[in-house]
Amino acid sequence: MRVYGVIGWKNSGKTGLMERLVAEITGRGFTVSTVKHVHHDVDLDIPGKDTFRHRKAGATETVLASAHRFALMREHRGPEPELPQILSRLAPVDLVLVEGYKRDAHPKVEVWRAETGHPLIQPGDPLVRAVATDAALTLPVPVLDLNDTAAVADFILREAGLAV
Repeated sequence: MRVYGVIGWKNSGKTGLMERLVAEITGRGFTVSTVKHVHHDVDLDIPGKDTFRHRKAGATETVLASAHRFALMREHRGPEPELPQILSRLAPVDLVLVEGYKRDAHPKVEVWRAETGHPLIQPGDPLVRAVATDAALTLPVPVLDLNDTAAVADFILREAGLAV
């Protein structure tokens, strides 16, 4: 399974790019899964509902299943799981796009916009292979047009060894 990251500071446009990349890359016939890192606690369950009650009773994993999807909730009751642990639980696909996990050791595209007021991550991270931006920048890595999703997808697919 090939893994490629999309990183950047808050409000830089990561999620919008991820959404467009998933549509673009799956539209080319590839299978794609995504992983999104968040800095706050996540709970998809509702207090009082059956699966919530199962978890609170001590279940390690609870699956909420319907005709169209299922959600697996795992209580790890310890430190935050690392990206390799999460990736090992995914079904095989052509490409996993990871939003966040900016300090992990996988190739990444940085999303950068001047209005966020944050510095570039790229100069300090050799795994940032390109920067997708709406600004005119000169960098030692490719600078991609943030609004040209097809070009960003082309770059990622080439880098991941999936270019046709």
